[in-house]
Amino acid sequence: MLTNSSIEIPPGDVAQIVESVFGTMLGLEVSQGGTPSCPDLNQLTSGVHLTGAWNGALLVDCGAEQACRFAGRLLSMDPPGRVDDDVRDALAELANMIGGNLKCLLPSGIQLGIPSVVDGGAYHFRIPGTEVLERMAFQCADGSFWITVLRGRTEDADVARQLV
Repeated sequence: MLTNSSIEIPPGDVAQIVESVFGTMLGLEVSQGGTPSCPDLNQLTSGVHLTGAWNGALLVDCGAEQACRFAGRLLSMDPPGRVDDDVRDALAELANMIGGNLKCLLPSGIQLGIPSVVDGGAYHFRIPGTEVLERMAFQCADGSFWITVLRGRTEDADVARQLV
């Protein structure tokens, strides 16, 4: 039986997915590198859960201004001057697209959840029962952003399977 810990997700593959999504959907060339976490206290985090034979989540973190620029690019309009529903929706869609491509690296039958977005001042985003598999910083013409891949801890995934 496959478990979360026996399924590998190469970091290079995650980086390639991110580069492809940002290049295709935003017209941005991105490269891996930069500070390990978002230094902006006014940041946003969008996330999407993946469940099935592998459980985890994909998170996208960036500052509010960065999210506005991403929304402008994705929606082919001037960047909004502040975080609004368009900005939240655009960031959620970026997580959804990256998560959907990540799903292709995993066993068949993985379900992609509905993306969610957290924004505001200083906060701690935590998904209980997960551990950080990969945390990657990226640079682009619009600034820095971060991608985190979380996976369900093996013991938590085993308990969940026993309950089904």
